[in-house]
Amino acid sequence: MRKSTTFKAVVLLSSFFVAEISAQNLTKKKAEFVIGKPQIELAKAHGFDRCSTTEYEEFLQRTFPGRMTVEQFEAWLAPFVEQAKTNKSQNGNIITIPVVVHVIHNGQNLGVAPNIVDEQVMSQITVMNNDFRRIMGTPGYNTNAVGADTQIQFALAKVDPNGNPTNGIDRINLCQASWSQAEINSFVKPETIWDPTQYMNMWSVKFTSSTLLGYAQFPSNSTLGGLNTIGGEAYSDGVVANYATFGSSDYNVNNTFLLSAPYDKGRTMTHEVGHFLGLRHIWGDTSSCVVNATDSNNDYCLDTPAAAAANYNCVTIDSCPSDPGNDMIQNYMDYTTDTCMNVFTVNQKARITAVMNNSPRRVELKTSTKDIAIPLFANDAEVKLERECSTVNCSSTTQSPKVSLYNRGTSTMTSAVITYTLNGVAQTYNWSGSLAQDKYAIVTLPMSSTALGGQMNINVTSVNGATDQRTSNSNVTVNYLGAPVRADLNVVFNLQLDQYGSETSWALTNSTGTTVYSGGGYTDADPNLPALITQNWSLNPNECYTFTINDSYGDGFYPYGGYYNIKTQSGTTLLTGSHFSSTQSRTLKAQVLATNDVDNPKNNIQLYPNPVSDILNITRVSDKATFKIYGATGQLVKQGNISNGKISVSELVKGGYVITIDEKGKEVFTSKFIKK
Repeated sequence: MRKSTTFKAVVLLSSFFVAEISAQNLTKKKAEFVIGKPQIELAKAHGFDRCSTTEYEEFLQRTFPGRMTVEQFEAWLAPFVEQAKTNKSQNGNIITIPVVVHVIHNGQNLGVAPNIVDEQVMSQITVMNNDFRRIMGTPGYNTNAVGADTQIQFALAKVDPNGNPTNGIDRINLCQASWSQAEINSFVKPETIWDPTQYMNMWSVKFTSSTLLGYAQFPSNSTLGGLNTIGGEAYSDGVVANYATFGSSDYNVNNTFLLSAPYDKGRTMTHEVGHFLGLRHIWGDTSSCVVNATDSNNDYCLDTPAAAAANYNCVTIDSCPSDPGNDMIQNYMDYTTDTCMNVFTVNQKARITAVMNNSPRRVELKTSTKDIAIPLFANDAEVKLERECSTVNCSSTTQSPKVSLYNRGTSTMTSAVITYTLNGVAQTYNWSGSLAQDKYAIVTLPMSSTALGGQMNINVTSVNGATDQRTSNSNVTVNYLGAPVRADLNVVFNLQLDQYGSETSWALTNSTGTTVYSGGGYTDADPNLPALITQNWSLNPNECYTFTINDSYGDGFYPYGGYYNIKTQSGTTLLTGSHFSSTQSRTLKAQVLATNDVDNPKNNIQLYPNPVSDILNITRVSDKATFKIYGATGQLVKQGNISNGKISVSELVKGGYVITIDEKGKEVFTSKFIKK
């Protein structure tokens, strides 16, 4: 959830509540507006909320005080639109936008809702290309006099943020059956997003609301005088759809798609991507037929006849007889059913061109080359740790970790050797099967019942009996939480609250449920983060403890704010966390750790600036120091030597990271930092 210096907002059920923090007394005041359509409108739309982008835009404007109003955005965009009507795109005629589709599921097998198959995802890209390019012989073609080829096309990404091959489909088990818009914004998006300047991020999810079909984040500007550059945070930029409207039944040749009529032709995402590229609903989200020479009923496109309201059925109507002309019910930016839609207009194309040439992240997206394939190898495996969805407590048995094993090579993968090392104990697993290129298998790695959690290295050492030819995607270091984490008898607890400390409480309980340490009732602080809370804990040997942290507002730590960790007294990180919604629990078992586990030299290492744009400065380290940077899911994203006390992070996706620094093979420093 976005926590600004003056506002905080969250979605509860179908409503947004905006809590304002007074700089004088820090008292929360909630104002409400409704997300979702009235019942009478839902009835017109076959029981569905066709698009929630307008309500989401209102939410963003309340949440981000510097975000432009509609009028301010249009005032900024208008001269660029006029230029676009006569000039070509600054990047030539055709713009190809690289796309990543995050398929969010709850551990279901491939093809079981909401874990949709690759072919359903690819059918959505096909539909968008048909529609935006007005391709002859497809449902996207039209003979309308003002119909236009927008000269925008889409391609699933072929290179991931780490420079490894991908098919542009990012499957993620987030261990939750459905998602509200608040949870999508505060957790799903920041946890999964790829750099929005290089990819158009699309999410296929199961919404908590059974009526919602989709929504998008509207673009913003960068040059309007007196306003901040705020188009909604970069971590939330993209389009979201119900999995059952993602793709088209026209391409369901194997009868494996999970789609629901009458919104089963892919036009929900054509509509939402239209918003992402700057288009408004044809009726301008007003209930008036007032028209002037510049806005044509507030959709700012003179070649879309004025409309009094949304149309839900493919029935000819002139809803604004004062401005003669039938409503353009075939326009993708109306609310008609999928089979009715097939028109973008010349003026809409000009708006899209203006946005792509001038709006933040859109103008950068134009030059992205993530859709261009890199050289591939015959034998190339990618491995990812799957989330542990079952809660681990002191009475739980050890959970054997699951990994997703992908074939990124050109040869069919029939065998692989996976070596995994946990707390210095190495094991090997021999996998066999048959995986075509870009297909995957879920593999369970056997784990001893006496194993404890901690940092685990997973390495695919061979594929098809030969050495794996790309180590950058097959050798990862992750946090294994399928068993209590090892802890020393004397540890240091660090808690960095966000600005809303009054919402946070925590407790450490032993195996009998007795609270040993706890905290809560903290003071809110705005606009800056409060001081770090540090406590020394003494634990009993061979005792199992559960650490639980709660957020009463239900949005956890804002991803760019708070965190917690438990370290040895010499600074080795044993347990850390930052992303959760209402609650999160972690278990640890106290024991006397070996000297090489805890004996790290004390130092005064510092890193700055934080947040950082390009270069992290590291103080008091030698030229032999090395670093590792881990993403929000615990995957190693970068490592190397520290040169002249500096580390370049310019290529990292915006978000939260953890950096560890080693001297002489021993970890001496761990810290969280934010890439902005």
